[in-house]
Amino acid sequence: MQPKRPFLKWAGGKTKLVAAIRTVAPATADRFVEPFVGSGAAALNLGYARNLLADSNRDLIDLYGFLLQDGEAFIADCGALFVPEHNVSSAYYRLRAEFNTTTDRRRRACLFVYLNRHGYNGLCRYNSRGGFNVPFGRYTRPRLPQAAMRGFRAVLQTCTLSHADFRELIGQTGAGDFVYCDPPYVAASATANFTAYARLGFGTTDQIDLAACCRAAAQRGACVVISNHDTPETRELYHDADETHELLVRRRISCQAQTRGHARELLVVYRPAAPRVEQHSPAA
Repeated sequence: MQPKRPFLKWAGGKTKLVAAIRTVAPATADRFVEPFVGSGAAALNLGYARNLLADSNRDLIDLYGFLLQDGEAFIADCGALFVPEHNVSSAYYRLRAEFNTTTDRRRRACLFVYLNRHGYNGLCRYNSRGGFNVPFGRYTRPRLPQAAMRGFRAVLQTCTLSHADFRELIGQTGAGDFVYCDPPYVAASATANFTAYARLGFGTTDQIDLAACCRAAAQRGACVVISNHDTPETRELYHDADETHELLVRRRISCQAQTRGHARELLVVYRPAAPRVEQHSPAA
């Protein structure tokens, strides 16, 4: 069965990893928890009845919140931006500037959808001041993915949304939870780093903290799965994992189609720790 595609373009989106994630997912779980929700491809396809979706990117969580809350009215307001006169560089940079200055969170959410479909390669990138800085994408006829937005809204009906740091969110998980982490990846090479997804980036300390949070969640009884580039750094971070699965994944982020190749990734699994059995000394 072909996986469902989310309505947002997303660098490193997990549509192609859904089948691999399913193979390591627990047969039963009370709740699916995703601290780095991104495009939501995992939640869209895994089909859990209860979901906790979070991200440190407030724009993303606001977008999902307004889509859930306003439905067709929100989709229509997004659609009003998808007109030919807005598919030129001057209009794109004017709307990008509006996105970076408006305090109207609903308008900003609509603009986020527009920028996602009209910006270069569907990137989500911010500068050090928090300004969205992806250049114009020069697509022939960008279209609003209305059907996909409606499909994702149906999944959102089962979700709790949270704008939260992964440390806070994973710290709330335990027995019965299936936690899937798709963080900004460890750089595969010196020129392939991508950490500007949120204003503060995602560095080495964050990667170390994430690994520690995942171990602690498993000790509390959660099943935890993490995806990342297959590098010596990643293998060292997760050297004590219960399972490590090697994957070869097609990458589409290069500006030149002919240089877009396959990347080696890891799917790391921490299974829930067995509950401790108290030992009682025999009566004297």
